[in-house]
Amino acid sequence: MLHQTFLSFDFGMKSIGVAIGQRITCTAYPLKALKAQFGIPDWKQVDYLFQEWKPTQIVVGLPLNMDGSKQPFTEKTYFFAQCLNTRYKITVDLHDERLSTIEARAEIFKRGGFSALLQKDFIDSLSAAIILESWLEHSHCQI
Repeated sequence: MLHQTFLSFDFGMKSIGVAIGQRITCTAYPLKALKAQFGIPDWKQVDYLFQEWKPTQIVVGLPLNMDGSKQPFTEKTYFFAQCLNTRYKITVDLHDERLSTIEARAEIFKRGGFSALLQKDFIDSLSAAIILESWLEHSHCQI
């Protein structure tokens, strides 16, 4: 199926970045980040995202150490991904997110300078978009 819509999440304890993307152009666009309390989002907001975008698959950024080993936060991310899979009965892929926040910060600084870096929600969602574009590039957009 060529036309598919994907939601991506950059999981965090206070904020969860969100992006939407699709296979045709292999691009992703940051959406408004979700507030979270101890990693738990307002599930009604997540329900709304699913109703609005009707994704065919989910991608969640997987936090790893630079050497590829797991870190304490990795298990929390696995749990979040499992909750998405159980709640929405949809495939959830975990994708290496190393350096996605650094890349997002660099892009935001390039666009808006230092003051733009204070927009944590946008950084989280841009990170989600970078994660999704990387996942698309590595697994779905090779020619």
